[in-house]
Amino acid sequence: MTEQEIKDLVTRQRTYFQTGATLPVSARISGLLRLYAAISKYEKEIHDALRKDLGKSEFESYMCETGLVLEEISYMLKHIQRFSREKRVRTPLAQFHSRSYQKPSPYGVTLIMSPWNYPFMLTLSPLVDALAAGNTAVVKPSAYSPHTSDVILRILSQCFAPEYVAVVTGGRAENTCLLREHFDYIFFTGSQAVGKEVMRNAAEHLTPVTLELGGKSPCIVDQTANIKLAAKRIVFGKYLNCGQTCVAPDYIYCHRSIKDKLIKEVQKQIQAQYGKQPLDNADYGKIINEKHFDRILGLIDKKKLVQGGNSDRKTLRIEPTVLNNVTFSDAVMQEEIFGPIMPILVFDSLDEVIHNINAMPHPLALYFFTSDKTAAKKVTSRCGFGGGCINDTIIHLATTEMGFGGFGESGMGAYHGKIGFDTFSHYKSIVDKKTWIDLPMRYQPYRNLHEKMLRFFLK
Repeated sequence: MTEQEIKDLVTRQRTYFQTGATLPVSARISGLLRLYAAISKYEKEIHDALRKDLGKSEFESYMCETGLVLEEISYMLKHIQRFSREKRVRTPLAQFHSRSYQKPSPYGVTLIMSPWNYPFMLTLSPLVDALAAGNTAVVKPSAYSPHTSDVILRILSQCFAPEYVAVVTGGRAENTCLLREHFDYIFFTGSQAVGKEVMRNAAEHLTPVTLELGGKSPCIVDQTANIKLAAKRIVFGKYLNCGQTCVAPDYIYCHRSIKDKLIKEVQKQIQAQYGKQPLDNADYGKIINEKHFDRILGLIDKKKLVQGGNSDRKTLRIEPTVLNNVTFSDAVMQEEIFGPIMPILVFDSLDEVIHNINAMPHPLALYFFTSDKTAAKKVTSRCGFGGGCINDTIIHLATTEMGFGGFGESGMGAYHGKIGFDTFSHYKSIVDKKTWIDLPMRYQPYRNLHEKMLRFFLK
């Protein structure tokens, strides 16, 4: 799409929004129902595209992408009538007699920019929230997952007119043109580097943004943890989608006394979940492209290798890999891994853990395996992070009753469920003042009686 075509598209969406066509809740429900039906109809094509782009199995595609989007739509359809209502709030006595209320209103024309690692879910889930709130949307999927982008284009083109929902494909040139336009809200999921560029461009129009970024999410395992269960759940979370998950445990931070036992259990779980030859496992994913394949291989220190490390350039697969005796100064700890490498670090005290985690950029997620409720409360209270789990990994992002989002360097804002509706809504605060009474105390000339009345009301 050319720069002028993008400019015209945004103009058409703004014109359409200003007609009020997206405001009726019935229109929003109708759009969501069409989207649900189309996703169900094209489920096989979606899963085929995800396999081509990322090597995902059909089961994993439904569990982590299609199913989550359908769940988000179902949740919105169930609650949208309530979410869209005006909410009456208490009116102070000084404003007698009035009715005060908050009115949820859509921002207008929104831009949703999504990444390649979960290209369907991370495109459609925020779109569902934006449409439920009554916005129009321009969707920009990643150029790195072209097969999924093509399916998204087909689905959304069949469900919506382009002045309501439009898909812009392409790469950096299209991203640049889009970010130059004046949107009413921008929702971005991706890297910190691009997130900064999004914010810089949004600042030109004072456009509010939600940024879902990433970071080095720690997974803490203390000496009271159920080691077998911890290893099972850590291996699932770490190597899901070949490690290309923004909330994957980036590194394992375990108590020195249980390190060897944990590594043995992790090795057992890798074989149990992925087989003796993970590179031949049809359900094990692949790295998105050669650029990331080479970057990840460059993070493997063979001197510290205790599991995996093999790769296949033809299939872009890297074995589930474990590195032992890692320190915070190692290369693998200098960037978000975003691949199937699990570094193991050790600690001696929980205070040491808290200090070291807080000395680093705030992660998107934090996981803590422990049987000590006091320790869990201490870590979740004193460490800064977006969200996480106690005694599990990843599953917190699949809960529609809670928002999912980053904190500090891992992003800002949140979405999913009601919080997703709120993200794409502006709440207008309105006072409906009655005309049959008009208290005189606010008008000049001010008198002693007025002051006494004011002090009576405002105390």
